[in-house]
Amino acid sequence: MLNPRRLEYNRADMTPEQSSTMEPQHTGMSEISRLTGVFFVPTRTFEDVARRPSFIVPLALVILASLVYTVLYSQHVGWERMIRHQVETSTRAAQATPEQREQQIQIGARFAPFFGYAISFVGVPVGNLVAAAFLLAIVKIMSAPIRLKQVYAVMCYSGVVGLVFIILAIVVMFLKNPDDFDIRNPLAFNAGALMDPATSSKFLYSLASAIDVFAFWKIYLIAVGLKAAGGKSLSFAGALLAVLIPWAIWVLCAAALAGLGS
Repeated sequence: MLNPRRLEYNRADMTPEQSSTMEPQHTGMSEISRLTGVFFVPTRTFEDVARRPSFIVPLALVILASLVYTVLYSQHVGWERMIRHQVETSTRAAQATPEQREQQIQIGARFAPFFGYAISFVGVPVGNLVAAAFLLAIVKIMSAPIRLKQVYAVMCYSGVVGLVFIILAIVVMFLKNPDDFDIRNPLAFNAGALMDPATSSKFLYSLASAIDVFAFWKIYLIAVGLKAAGGKSLSFAGALLAVLIPWAIWVLCAAALAGLGS
């Protein structure tokens, strides 16, 4: 007959390693749970991402969706419409002859699809990596013990909100007249949608277009992810500030370049 007191002594004599093997291990969230959790339980999701940083699935989904969007745009709208609109509304192109403008349009339309596919294949992963490196440098200044792989995983999972953007953009693309669809600003979720891009200041239009619901949604998710990775060493306010500073600099620089190119 077993002695309960003897069993109690045996448990007490176990090493921590032996005791941990008898406890149920935390397996974490599945990839499907993570992808849905980004939208419904972001804090819990990014805590799991911080513990087990991975990025292949969300990155692959965003790249695939971007490629589908590019293919559908090429077939339904066509790149020549976009290039023609850019050339016809450019003050620099207005100084060229009609033959020169038409040549610019044809050359642009020929190479634009390659840029579209390059952005999907290369721009998405490399862009996330560059952004992750900048964010890591900022949070390191705040003494947060975060690794590059964690930040990159946060960038990739926060990027799945782009899937919603792409789905809505495709729906709008097929509902609108192809001549009225603007791939640079397809959805009316930003302040730029209230402005006329043909008559407005390029600087102000670029700035207003950046004030976007999806942009702020992603900024919030990245901040949640950084806070989860940083733990008690990083407050949510600090994480949010670490994201907002480079974003604001990027937006201002892009708006300045747009103003110079007008």
